[in-house]
This record gives sequence, structure tokens and C-alpha cells, in this order.
Amino acid sequence: MLSAVKIVQQAKAQLAQLTGLAASTVSRIEHGENGWQVSVEMLEMKYIPDSGDMLGTYEVTLDEEGNLLTYQRTRRYRRNQLMEDEGRPT
Repeated sequence: MLSAVKIVQQAKAQLAQLTGLAASTVSRIEHGENGWQVSVEMLEMKYIPDSGDMLGTYEVTLDEEGNLLTYQRTRRYRRNQLMEDEGRPT
């Protein structure tokens, strides 16, 4: 089985290749029965200043060998937008 570091590298590289976007950061990685689930923040539009950059959260599923099986954008937001934890008490 590949390490979590290798899975993250695979997720970012394959998602960038498919979308043509640059990976900004990884916000979640989880290993489950159906492979690996990874959340990748992708830079969708660059602005000056960069606080106005448009980012997208992409949920990616990879198999045990690191092959991308599915992806979808689940959120789109500006870099300076506050992120609220859904379902968590404040």
C-alpha cells in the first residue's frame, strides 16, 4: 500500500493534469474501504492581491495504487473568505 504522502502527491498531480489548475493545499486525507479520499484546494483564478484568489475544494477518490477514480468540486470561495466548520459548535 502507498503511504499517505504518496497518495497526496498522486492526488495533486492527477487533479492538476485533469483540470489544468494548480494545487494549493490538501485539507483532508482519509483511507477507507473504497480507497483514499482526499480534499484538495485548487487555485482557480489568480488575483492581485492574492487575498482575492478564487479557490475550489475538490474531493478526490483514489484506489490503493494511487489511481484517481473520481473527483468533483464541492466548494468555491475567495481566499480571504472565512471558512466556517459546518456541524461544529462555535
